[in-house]
Amino acid sequence: MDTPKVFESEYRFCLLLWEHEPVKSSELVKLCKEHLGWKPTTTYTVIKRLSERGVLKNENTIVKSLVSKEEVQAAEIKELVEKKFEGSLPSFIAAFAKYKKVSEEELNEVQRMIDRYRGGV
Repeated sequence: MDTPKVFESEYRFCLLLWEHEPVKSSELVKLCKEHLGWKPTTTYTVIKRLSERGVLKNENTIVKSLVSKEEVQAAEIKELVEKKFEGSLPSFIAAFAKYKKVSEEELNEVQRMIDRYRGGV
């Protein structure tokens, strides 16, 4: 099953949810007002919309995510690479590295990830 699309403002909401879940919807209203400047109606609308798309569930006023932060991030990166880089991971990495200084530690971590992917280390 594909990860449901989570738009930018919804993602900021999800960050709060992931940090505090399971959480009462009334508490989410307070958190969204404090951190996002949202009105209660906005929060309840987002809860309803994300529930309908299968991102979260709201049972007896307790809200829990159905998809993880990592799943949403991976889906977003996959879409980005497909749309902007014709599906080419090397092109994406080259564009990213061209405009951001990559530290030695980051390069080592990427190498470890490549090694694990290949089944090496």
